[in-house]
Amino acid sequence: MKNTRAAAVVASGLAALLLAGCGSVNDGGSAAGGESTAGGSSSSDRTMVTVVKVKGIAWFDRMDVGVVAYGERTGIDTRTEGGDDVSPEKQIQIIQDLIAQKPTAITVVPNSPKALSAVLAQAKAQGIIVVAHEATGIENVDIDIEAFDNADYGVSIMENLGECMGGEGDYVQFVGGLTAKTHMEWVEAAHEFQTAEFPNMKRVEDPIESTDNETAAYEKAKEILAKHPNIKGFQGSAGNDVPGIARAIEEAGLEDQVCVMGTSIPSAAAKYLATGSIDKIFFWDPALAGEAQLEIARILADGGKIEAGTDLGIEGYNSLVKVDGYDNVYAGNAAIAADAKAASSYDF
Repeated sequence: MKNTRAAAVVASGLAALLLAGCGSVNDGGSAAGGESTAGGSSSSDRTMVTVVKVKGIAWFDRMDVGVVAYGERTGIDTRTEGGDDVSPEKQIQIIQDLIAQKPTAITVVPNSPKALSAVLAQAKAQGIIVVAHEATGIENVDIDIEAFDNADYGVSIMENLGECMGGEGDYVQFVGGLTAKTHMEWVEAAHEFQTAEFPNMKRVEDPIESTDNETAAYEKAKEILAKHPNIKGFQGSAGNDVPGIARAIEEAGLEDQVCVMGTSIPSAAAKYLATGSIDKIFFWDPALAGEAQLEIARILADGGKIEAGTDLGIEGYNSLVKVDGYDNVYAGNAAIAADAKAASSYDF
């Protein structure tokens, strides 16, 4: 049986990561002004394009809300583009097409930071500002903005999963792709923490790729249930992982025996949180992350700089922290954890 304490966030130093406030789009608190200028250009003369991992899924639909809101607030022409799957090649083609259009900035959530490096270098060579998200260590960008410290986020998920599992049993981890840098950082940090703190738990497979596709996650979860009938836990990384896993858990009638936790947004996970086939979700507001990327691009276009303590005027990004080991990677404090009750307070 699941540990009943799993509904509560583990009390630890990591609790500071978990924001209590609702993650709705900022209503004018941003430092962005409608008529900021750089090189004689007003906001209305600027175009900024956000290239997401894939279009048409809940996570990036929500990011588009922030992109649109930011443009409406600042007067900058903003839009979202992305492929119909998580192929790095499709992102590369989109960015190549954008370079020819010479926007002020390209912000990107890469499927493969390594694969996009060369095309981003081309963009920078044309004077285009490049800002990345979920891409610690990516080359050829001006700034990479993370929602939080990625290792701490992975540890927080494992703290809760281990508590739910009673500190023992087999588990697996899903990622959107093995080239998804932040997903791999989360699961690696979680696995290291599990090995040290929950020695009676065992990861029985290497991280499993879902391609950020709910049906694929569902099918692979069914395979895991058949292969490992004593499985006690699943950790998901892509936004579609835990809903897909939960569908398999629910069909097998294992809601009370198997713990499911990981990254998702409330709207995608709500029905499974209600049945207990998802125990807890971890997330940040994609809309605010979209706004944070664009605000960084605007600051750079205005000749400003990003440094430790920079306040973007966006919830969760009010005092950026420089990530150790990198010259241009900064993190906010935008992590949220929610069980069924807490998730119901969010409107996305």
